[in-house]
Amino acid sequence: MFKIDTSKRTDQQEIMDDFELQGEELRKTLKDLDRINSWLGGDRVTIDGIKKLVRSKKEIEKIRVIDIGCGDGAVLRKVADWANTQAFKLDLLGIDANPFALEIARDLSRDYPSIDFQHLDIFDKEAKELDCDILLCTLTMHHFKDGEITMLMKKFEKHSRLGVVINDLHRSRLAYVLFQAFCAVFVNNEIARKDGLISILRGFKKEDFQKYRTGMNGSKHSIKWKWAFRYQWVIQKYTV
Repeated sequence: MFKIDTSKRTDQQEIMDDFELQGEELRKTLKDLDRINSWLGGDRVTIDGIKKLVRSKKEIEKIRVIDIGCGDGAVLRKVADWANTQAFKLDLLGIDANPFALEIARDLSRDYPSIDFQHLDIFDKEAKELDCDILLCTLTMHHFKDGEITMLMKKFEKHSRLGVVINDLHRSRLAYVLFQAFCAVFVNNEIARKDGLISILRGFKKEDFQKYRTGMNGSKHSIKWKWAFRYQWVIQKYTV
């Protein structure tokens, strides 16, 4: 019997880590993952984080937002829909390492003129394309190893003017068991089921975020647990 070990992050790879996955299989899997994220309230966690950062700026006309690991752009479309109800405009850019996912994102976002997409290696030393007001990372950080996360977070803090919103999974046995039950009823996509369970085991506990924030002294940090089994880490720059 498989033992659910959440004492440390697993190094298992997800099927979606293979950037050769493409075509209808990729499109369907991204759609199913987007649906799961929406059902479990993941979009709200990200938008709530944006609200906290925007609130710190009194006079706003236009804000540049970058989403790291944007997939098919679903989160950016949700953010764009929300921004349409606000008094300011958003300039949105999605970045992903999978060019096939970006093709799907451009197709699905063709009615969103405020959204653009770019294929970019975020580990590039310069990466000036990351300069923005707010940087988002929704269900992407768990794909990286601890050392990579520590390096990326300092880069994200440097390139964002207002701050960073991290939205990722809580690594817990209960989350794993409940997701298994959820999939048995609502999810018939094998990749989404398998990757979803591995994602939970690659997720985080609060102390992980406390470790990653070491050396990030130019910001105020808020790390909160959100339903369903998410952590929201909002990094608000002091210099704003």
